[in-house]
Amino acid sequence: MSDQKPSEDQPVVENADQTSTTAIAEATDTKPVATPRKKKVRRSVPAGQVHVQASFNNTIITFTDTSGGVLAWSSAGSNGFRGSKKGTAYAAQVAAERAGQVAKQQYGMTTADVYVSGIGLGRDAAVRSLQNLDIRVESIHDVTGVPHGGVRPRKARRT
Repeated sequence: MSDQKPSEDQPVVENADQTSTTAIAEATDTKPVATPRKKKVRRSVPAGQVHVQASFNNTIITFTDTSGGVLAWSSAGSNGFRGSKKGTAYAAQVAAERAGQVAKQQYGMTTADVYVSGIGLGRDAAVRSLQNLDIRVESIHDVTGVPHGGVRPRKARRT
């Protein structure tokens, strides 16, 4: 019987471990079925918050819903301003207009509470540009951090 050649129907089995693993791999090698994607629902956020972070070097405008989830944002640097021009009031105005248009068109924002942080030139310009976009500003809060206690004093000088 050892001299018999296997028939064409039966494969030659040299190593039983290899055959069983390849057979399992071939049996489970099915392509995953694509699940239908859900359409992204456009949320309507008529009232939200605007966070303005104005430093000397840049101004960042963030539109959020009332719980703090970000809807749209823009900064002076992302609008093409470079170097010392990023800290100007005009750059903050352009950034606020760009983010405000996205928030108004995609989410329908009409009223906002404004939270201003920092001491840069873009503080007032960003709020003024929101009013130009017909977004009603209900309140303006200054949330700039105030130092308390100051820095650690130097150690005493040795004499």
